[in-house]
Amino acid sequence: MSHCCYDFDTEINRRGTGAMKTDALTTFFGRSDIEGLWIADMDFAVSPEITSALARRFSHAIYGYTAVPDSYWESIIHWLDHRHDWKVKREELIYVNGVVKGIGFLINYFTRPGDKMLIQPPVYHPFRMLIEGNGRQCVTSPLRRTADGYEMDLEDLEEKFRTERPVAMILCNPHNPVGIQWSREVMARVASLASKYGVKVISDEIHGDLVLYGQPHIPFLEVSPEAREVGIALGAPSKTFNIPGLSSSWIVIADSKLREGFFKWMECNEFSEPTFVATIATEAAYRHGEPWLEAATNYIEENIAFVEDFCARNIPEIKAVRPQASFLVWLDCRGLGLEHDELVSLFVDNAHLALNDGAMFGEEGSGYMRFNVASPRHVVERCLRSLEKAIHNMAVEVV
Repeated sequence: MSHCCYDFDTEINRRGTGAMKTDALTTFFGRSDIEGLWIADMDFAVSPEITSALARRFSHAIYGYTAVPDSYWESIIHWLDHRHDWKVKREELIYVNGVVKGIGFLINYFTRPGDKMLIQPPVYHPFRMLIEGNGRQCVTSPLRRTADGYEMDLEDLEEKFRTERPVAMILCNPHNPVGIQWSREVMARVASLASKYGVKVISDEIHGDLVLYGQPHIPFLEVSPEAREVGIALGAPSKTFNIPGLSSSWIVIADSKLREGFFKWMECNEFSEPTFVATIATEAAYRHGEPWLEAATNYIEENIAFVEDFCARNIPEIKAVRPQASFLVWLDCRGLGLEHDELVSLFVDNAHLALNDGAMFGEEGSGYMRFNVASPRHVVERCLRSLEKAIHNMAVEVV
């Protein structure tokens, strides 16, 4: 398949650039001689339209205080309408310098110490860290395993709403790490339950632009009138265009009663003041980056297919759960029959690969590993061959 004029096959050395993916390996994995396949950014060169826009601005000799242009907001509004048929008004939108930070702000504004908040593990681990680190209590409604993946347990969700009385829940849409784009029907039911039990729904939609195989992203706030009343959505160009280091994200709140006090609080504390780097990169991405995104998405889909085929042919003990969104593949490694520490050691010490282990996302993720496949294909192949060799050597040692 053609990828237009963009090069996703060249391996770019990120070591020594301050990249967390490579330069923090010893901190997180205890050694540096391993391949970084963990943290969720891509190893692809950024869209040249973004690079050019930043270079033009950096060529100016003064980096002073920034006035945010109307065109910045217009680019976000147009992108959400064009890509997702999501009609967002300017007054419903505010900047935040990161989705995780944004969730932290929402927790601190809308909840109080001791309040309960609900998550659906296995799920993005900072959710629990944010809840507990801010002195709130974490309630879980785990996803239910199915033959080919996971589904939301709506009966358990209602039971937890009824008995635990959480003030809010954090919805991951699309879900990280298992890659599910929730259906309109499921999210409408979530919104109905949240409205019934007085629960605010904080929807993390950072992977929404990375839906795969021609599927649409369905924003939570668009599924029903109730969702617009209880919902708060967060997103960003960061995962989409591989610019998380530029700290550009946004929050959408449709309901004026939810929105007004929070937006005033954000503004008076200057939590909603973007840098010119954030505004320029965002606008360049949303106005000119779509061809790059389409090419990158195609390449990621092909990488996912490569992983699936390689595992089926060479490592049948590991099954790749195909994501509906994102460049993160949830590897079911339970067929190896290893305990948690043994599984981590197999990947890190024997295969020399740094992946996020599934238990990080909750005990429901034990026996799984999260594999970031947004790398040149030959790198993905090299890593899989290293894993295959490590598993072969492990089998030989057992014999």
